[in-house]
Amino acid sequence: MPAAPRYAHPEAIVDTAWLAANLSDPSLRLFDCTTYLLYETGTGRPYRVESGRADYDKGHIPGSAFLDLQGELSDNSSRFNFTMPAADDLAARFAAKGIGSGTRVVLYARKSMQWATRVWWMLRAIGFDDAAILDGGFDKWMAEGRPTETTETRYPPASLVARPRPGLFIGKEEVRAAIGDAGACTINALAPDLHKGENPRYGRPGRIPGSVNVPALALVDPASLTLKPPAEVGGIFAEVGADPSRRILLYCGGGIAATLDAFLLHQLGYRDIAVYDASMSEWAKDEALPIEQG
Repeated sequence: MPAAPRYAHPEAIVDTAWLAANLSDPSLRLFDCTTYLLYETGTGRPYRVESGRADYDKGHIPGSAFLDLQGELSDNSSRFNFTMPAADDLAARFAAKGIGSGTRVVLYARKSMQWATRVWWMLRAIGFDDAAILDGGFDKWMAEGRPTETTETRYPPASLVARPRPGLFIGKEEVRAAIGDAGACTINALAPDLHKGENPRYGRPGRIPGSVNVPALALVDPASLTLKPPAEVGGIFAEVGADPSRRILLYCGGGIAATLDAFLLHQLGYRDIAVYDASMSEWAKDEALPIEQG
């Protein structure tokens, strides 16, 4: 019987048993990345961003520090939430949190791994590769009855030099240029109702023309909140025409859910993957950009 397919980069996924056995590793830099989106209607904005810091203070995996994605790791001069800062600026922010040469980063979140994959993709975009996602996140840790603590951890500052990979995040012009390009596959990681145009959360309802739908939630087991196995994930992407020979462009509402798709495409061995940073937060509000429904 042939061996079951494996992910291409298993070092970037750790399970709770591995983490429990390695909590005392002095090189470990463990971070809770939890963020919440509070959806609001009638406010003129798709959602309100709330840091997960309050939940971190109530209890977290022992030894973990907190990363505030919006407050500490985003360009807050941008009119869009979660905008990627310049590479050198972001490297300095990560270094201040203790991430640098000789450290092994593990990222986790509550309720959804997309917050951890967003930070993982940001680290990769500035050339830091020694980072992993905790499969199942805090929820799996708690479901297994593992310990928590309320003591805040702060790691000593480190040294981190950016080695940018500029193609990992893209803007609207590259996305627009890919419309109708047979060598590209544009994927929407939002829920089906948003993809079809049944929900006007971001402004004009609908999707980027020609894009296909692989919701981030479809890639996660709903019971365990762990990543689905490689064969199943690969089949999901194959069904929509996401061939490894094509450039894959991913978007969502604000460049968060798309990173879960991107992370798993990377795990499947895809090499040409990009995330549209501002995503529908920008596209849906720009009347000059095309949109389709149905």
